[in-house]
Parts: sequence; structure tokens; C-alpha cells
Amino acid sequence: MRTYSELFAVTEFRNLFVANCAGIAAHTTSALALGSLTYTVTGSALLTALSMFGAPLASVFGSLTLLSAADSLPPRRALTLAALVGLAGAVLQAVPGLPLSVRFVVILLVAYVGSVTGGARWALINDILPADAYVLGRSTMNVSVGVMQIAGFGAGGLLLVWLSPYQVFLVAAALRALAVAVTWLGLRERPARAGERTSTARTMRINRELWSDPGRRSLYLNLWLPNGLVVGCEALFLPYAGDRAGFLFAAGALGMLAGDVLVGRFLPVAARQRCVLPLRLLLPVPYLVFLIRPELPLAMLLALVASVGFAVSLPLQERLIAGSSPQARGQVLGLQQNGMLAGQAVFAALAGAVADLLPTHRAVAVMAGLSLVTTLLLTRGLRRTAPVPVGCNRSAPADVRSA
Repeated sequence: MRTYSELFAVTEFRNLFVANCAGIAAHTTSALALGSLTYTVTGSALLTALSMFGAPLASVFGSLTLLSAADSLPPRRALTLAALVGLAGAVLQAVPGLPLSVRFVVILLVAYVGSVTGGARWALINDILPADAYVLGRSTMNVSVGVMQIAGFGAGGLLLVWLSPYQVFLVAAALRALAVAVTWLGLRERPARAGERTSTARTMRINRELWSDPGRRSLYLNLWLPNGLVVGCEALFLPYAGDRAGFLFAAGALGMLAGDVLVGRFLPVAARQRCVLPLRLLLPVPYLVFLIRPELPLAMLLALVASVGFAVSLPLQERLIAGSSPQARGQVLGLQQNGMLAGQAVFAALAGAVADLLPTHRAVAVMAGLSLVTTLLLTRGLRRTAPVPVGCNRSAPADVRSA
């Protein structure tokens, strides 16, 4: 399977894609509304960054407690549960006068539920699609993130001109409701991936097995840290550009979309693996130019070019799932996703703290410099991971450790 027409001919994948699009659009519009509301009320770059990017900190707790739910629950039920909780959260955010502290609790609860079930979405791609189609399917899902971020941030910015943040939250709630309906009606029921019940003990046992392997540990760190620091740069777009920040977010999303299409659709396995180092370096380097405080058009171009580098997650994920047991694949991918999101939240908070001490453009350059240094330091560890052979997606042995 090498074309989008073949991919979207699979009905279940098409429905999974639509549900994901609706969820991402809801998340981006509500995040922009909450960020705008927080910055208006507090004037703090740190709190604004936390309001937009801090929720995934809850995924750390999810990864240490009930992450095994990604394999122990039937996938349709797991994803519908997460969509329903997201709908409830959007409705609560639409209540005027709700204290910011309560709003932060709401986004943390939504993020927690999403963190313990989200791995089921990525593992489900392997079940829905033919063998060896994971990268095309996953890159297409990533494209949906890029497209919906462009639409969500762009439309959210326009909606905030005409509507209050509370009304924008209602728009997000409608999108969440769509995601619930498509998930429940558009996916067929499957049994749980694992026979064991969801438990903290199972979660921690598999986490220890995953983390004990040096090669897999290196992959996790490379997937979590450099891009998290770059997201710290993005977390400063609102303080940097004010009411024009939506254009920067949209440019970054467009770059991410372009990278996923190029790497996921057009590059074969060997070429994807050769691009790992160039893509890793592409992520931080353009943001170093923010040191000269570029005007909006140049800043948009820099964000677009840098975000192409996010596509490095595709070949690294190929290596990550090689040798993973089908019974634990939801947790393998869930841990990767949760660690990535938690890292983004931590570094967004760090970026906000730095921007409260330094001019915003210098804070962006500082975060980019840290990402570049981290990328170089982690490069050696990738030598412990072998490039992925064609056909590995469904030939994994029973053990969760690397082959």
C-alpha cells in the first residue's frame, strides 16, 4: 500500500482519520481560546504557555498508572471514552466566569484520560491496514494533525476576533461531539489486545522492560527531548506575535504537514533512515535566527522550515515498534506519545519561564540552542538502534525488547 487512494479506500481508516481530525481541530481552537483568555487575565508568558501546552504533563501520571489500558481495553471503547471526556471538558470550558485554576484542572483530567487510551489509536493502525503500511498510515494521521492545526489555529484566530473565548469553546465542543459519533459508529468492535486486565502493575512491568533496553531507551529520548525543546519555541509564539500568533502556529503546522507527506508518502524505508540526522538538525537550527528578532513573514518561514523536521518521528517510530509484541504495542506507542507530549509541556513551561526573564525573541533562540545541543548529545545513542527492514511491522516476536 503506497498511495493515499488505497489508504482511504479502507473504510475504518477513513473514519479513524475523520475522528482524529475533529479532535485535533477541537483541541487547537480551544487551546488558542484558553491561551488568549489566560494571557488577557494574567499577562504571564509562563501561564499562557502552560494553558496551551501544559496539559500533557498529566500523561506522566498516566504512563505510570493505567497506560496498559491501551492494550487491555477494546480499542473502540477506549477511543470513545477519551472522546467523551474531551467533549465534557470543552463544555465545561465554555462556562463564563470559571476560575483559571478550575480550567487548568479540566484540561489535566482530559489529558490524563487521553494519555491512558491514546496508544490504542496508533496500535489500531496496524490492525486496520495491511502489513507494512504503518508509516503511510501514521504519517497520514500526522498530516491530519498538521491540517487541523492550520485550520484550528487559523479559524480560532479569526473566531476570536468575532466571538468570545467562551463561544469558541462551544465550537470546540461541537467538534468533540463529531469525534465521539464517528469513533463509536465508524470503528468495528475488536477484542482487547492483551488478555490481562488494566493495572498499574502491568503498566510498570512493561515500562521497565521497555526502558531496560539501551537502544529503545535511546529512541525514546530522541523522540521526546529535541522536539520538546522546539515546542518550547512554539509556546512563545503568542507572547512574540500577539494577536498575529495564529499565523506562526499555522506556518509551523504547514511545515509539519509537508514533512510528513514527504517522508511518509514518497521516501522508501532506506531513504527515511538516511534522513534521520538531517531532519533532527532541521528542527532547531532555523529558530536560532530568532535571535535577530525577525519580522512576522520571516518568522513564519523559519517556523515552517523547522517544522518539517518533526517528520523524523516516523523513521524513529519504525525502529521503536520493530520487535514489539502485538500484545504490548499500544503501550509501546502510548509511552512514546505520552513522553513526547509531557516533554513538550515541560519545555513549554521552561520557555515561558525564560521569556519572563529575557526578551521573547532571545528566549526562542535559547530554547533552539538547547534543542540543538541535546540533538548532538543524543546522536551517539542512535547507533544502538538498527535501521528497520521492510516487512517488520507484523513479524515481531513475543518479547517487548528490541530485536
